[in-house]
Amino acid sequence: MPILARHLRLSAAFTVAILVGFTHGASAQVVDNVVTRPLATAPESLKAGRPQTDGTGPSTGVGVFDRMGAKLPDLPPEKDYKGVVDEAYGAYQRGYYLTAMEKALPRAQLGDPAAQTLMGELLADGLGVKRDMKNAAFWYSKGAEGGDAAAMFKYALMLIEGRYVKRDKAKADEYMHKAADGGNASAQFNWGQILTTDNPGDKGLKLALPYYEKSAEQGIADAQYAVAEIYASLPDLPEEKKQLAREWMARAAHAGFDTAQVDLGIWLVNGQNGPRDFVKGFQWLRLAANRGNVVAQNKLAHLYINALGTKPDPVEAAKWYVLSRRAGLPDPELEDFYLGIEDDQQKAAIDAANKFRRLQ
Repeated sequence: MPILARHLRLSAAFTVAILVGFTHGASAQVVDNVVTRPLATAPESLKAGRPQTDGTGPSTGVGVFDRMGAKLPDLPPEKDYKGVVDEAYGAYQRGYYLTAMEKALPRAQLGDPAAQTLMGELLADGLGVKRDMKNAAFWYSKGAEGGDAAAMFKYALMLIEGRYVKRDKAKADEYMHKAADGGNASAQFNWGQILTTDNPGDKGLKLALPYYEKSAEQGIADAQYAVAEIYASLPDLPEEKKQLAREWMARAAHAGFDTAQVDLGIWLVNGQNGPRDFVKGFQWLRLAANRGNVVAQNKLAHLYINALGTKPDPVEAAKWYVLSRRAGLPDPELEDFYLGIEDDQQKAAIDAANKFRRLQ
């Protein structure tokens, strides 16, 4: 029985902060390496997804199509289900949590792994009852012992954290691996992360790639981003995979993953892993910047200065620089530009930056 569960980013092996490499005052002609990446001096907070000094932080995955106002396609008609109806899970899906618990508890006590997992979910989220993480851990452990992939994933996270159960990396790895092999998309991504952490370099990436790919196919944006980065950078991969790097980056960007939006913008501006497109690159960077991504804000300032994908606009350029500088991302070239514009333009930029922060 599927259980809705958020995935956990165990590391940020692929979430690399990137700085723009424009020369101040350059023309908008087509050149190689318009944007450069990565820089080791990029703020660590951008890598780990932690909030910035001014309170901004990366996206949590809200669908980008909703923000762009695009109409989502209709879902395909569901096929008639002729299997056994799980009344407990059906009540859970409809929001009847007490009913779900009443129906799941007897089954859980008799050793049904799916019901045990559902008990853990209800208790962990405080649905219909008071939140009780210790009892949730008990039921997750039982579901994991019974082979339920969702329970193995959730219990593995608890074993990693060591807050409600004793920390046990070996057992956590075992359950995460089993959950990944059992088809849990979040576990597949996290097992890939564990493999890259425990096996530095290309070896870890090669071991992790099959799990990232499976997770990406199931719609996990972090995994889609990881697949894109690996396809673009890992040597000795088949050419047909390398040609799909931008497609996977676009999937992660469309899912609302702001780091993917930034990297896709960079790739489009640079003509990396596909044709160059300044306009689309600008649009993706502007989207990420408006959603609070500090690196995107920095790069957007360069695009406005150099009229790449947009008309030149010194006030907009200065606004985005002010915002990124306040968040702790210095840029000597942008500072020179900012100091060189008129006083009234500086004031207008500061006013615009303040207005942007108030609206967040």
